[in-house]
Amino acid sequence: MTVITHNRRRSRLSKIIDEAGGFSVGTALANAKANLDALQPRCAAEVADRVAELAAIVPPETPEQATAALGVAYRAANGVIDSVGPFGMDDIRAVALGLCDLIDAVTPERPFDWRVLPVYAQSLQLLLALPDDADARRMVRESLDKMVDRKLGSAA
Repeated sequence: MTVITHNRRRSRLSKIIDEAGGFSVGTALANAKANLDALQPRCAAEVADRVAELAAIVPPETPEQATAALGVAYRAANGVIDSVGPFGMDDIRAVALGLCDLIDAVTPERPFDWRVLPVYAQSLQLLLALPDDADARRMVRESLDKMVDRKLGSAA
């Protein structure tokens, strides 16, 4: 029986990974935070654009218009969720997620209540304007959570 052996060449990437050097974890985290901080104004502008898009939606008159308008509202709410994700804006993310939940619960038997859309747009605008530690932020979110629970509870 013959056994063939050969020397395996180490890849350049494996050498780089095994060697010491580069950044320390602390430095890498500080750099990442600085990069995120630089992106936060752009995130705020994106959220403001998506909220304005939500506020501009008018209640539709036909089922076809309703489907299109719900698609726009869902994409705008998802845009808010995506934009605030890395920045710790959990209350804004939760409010946008509540709107997505309401849109997801729509069925032909239970149409979307178009009165909630301006409420969500105004609530998101308010959350963007309030200071981070405001007790009012908690109250806005709790009120919207109660509304979602009532709407989804009645759909069950």
